[in-house]
Amino acid sequence: MVVWSPDNGAVVLAELGYSVDSLEYVVTVGFGTPAVPQTVIIDSGSDFAWIQCKPCGSDECYPQKDPLNISYNEGNGCTGEKLCGFALSYADGSNSTGVYSSDKLTLAPGVAVEGFRFGCGHGQGGWDDMSAGLIGLENSPESLVSQASPSYGGAFSYCLPPTGSSAGFLALGRPSDTSGFAFTPMHPSDHYAVFYKVTLTGISVAGRPLDVPPSAFPHGDYGMILDSGTVITALPAAPYAALRAAFRRAMAAYPPAAPIHPVDTCYNLTGYANVTVPGLALTFLGGATVELDNPSGILVEGCLAFRGFRLRPGHHGNGVIGNVNQRAFEVLYDPEQLRVGFRARAC
Repeated sequence: MVVWSPDNGAVVLAELGYSVDSLEYVVTVGFGTPAVPQTVIIDSGSDFAWIQCKPCGSDECYPQKDPLNISYNEGNGCTGEKLCGFALSYADGSNSTGVYSSDKLTLAPGVAVEGFRFGCGHGQGGWDDMSAGLIGLENSPESLVSQASPSYGGAFSYCLPPTGSSAGFLALGRPSDTSGFAFTPMHPSDHYAVFYKVTLTGISVAGRPLDVPPSAFPHGDYGMILDSGTVITALPAAPYAALRAAFRRAMAAYPPAAPIHPVDTCYNLTGYANVTVPGLALTFLGGATVELDNPSGILVEGCLAFRGFRLRPGHHGNGVIGNVNQRAFEVLYDPEQLRVGFRARAC
C-alpha cells in the first residue's frame, strides 16, 4: 500500500523486514521506466542508494526476494570528472560495488523522483537478507531526502512498526501539525557531518533514573546517531553497565538465556503467558523524554536491545540509537530547524 498526502508529501508503507529475512525496515518502491518494484532497506545512517542489477552472477550477488531482472541507465549519474563506479563498505563488513546510475524512482502512482541517482550493484558481499538493496536517508547530496528536497523540502519522518503484522510509513516532507512531538536539538559537527545526531542525557528503568551523569553519554561534537539501519543501540561502557544492572534486577523473575552476539542480556521466556518488562525511557537534551514501546522497543528476540562499547583512553566516539528503540514512534528529522521530534504510538 502506497498513499499520497498533499499535506505531508510522499508517504510510503514501511514494514519490518520479515519478508526479506531481516530485522531491518523496508519499503517497496519502483525503479526504472516502467517501474519495477524493489524491496529495499531504509537507512538513516547511510547516504547512498543502491540495488542489485544485472549482470550479477550467483557468486557476485546474494539471493533476493524480488526478481533480479533490471538494467538501468548506467553512467547517467556521472557529472564532470566524477567516476562512474562506486564501492561501499559498512561497519558490519558488508559491501557493494557497481556502476553509478540514474533512472526514475517511483514512490507512488504519479509520484516520482526523476533522474534519481543510485548505485547499480554488480558485486555484493556480507549480506544475509533478501532485500534488493538499500536507500540512504542521511544528510548528503546523494540521499533520497536530498534528491527529493526540491519537491518535499529536506524534512522527513518515519514510523517503524512494532511487529511484523503491523504497518508503518516513510514520509518525505514536514507534517503540517507537529504539536504531538517531543523535540530535541539535532547537532551538527565537524565529525561525520552527514549523520543525524542527538544528545542523550539520561536513561530510566522502571521509572528510576540511572545514577549516570549526562557527561557519560557521547556529547559535544559527537552524540548519539539516530540510525534506522542498525538494530541494536550502542552505549558507552559505563552507562551500559548501569542500564544492564538495573534491567537485570527488574527481570530477576525470569530465567536468563545464552547471549546472542552482540547483546548479552537475554531471557528464556518460553512458557510465560504474561511477561512484565520494566519500562525504559530515554531523556534527551532539552528535556524530551521518550518512553520506549513496551516490550517491542525494549526486547528483541528475548534480549535487551542495547550493547556496550569501549573507547581507548582519550578518544571520543558516537553512540547509536538503533531501530528497536525507535519502534512505534514517528521520528521526525528536520535539518532546516536543526531538531528531531518523537511522536508516540504513531503506528
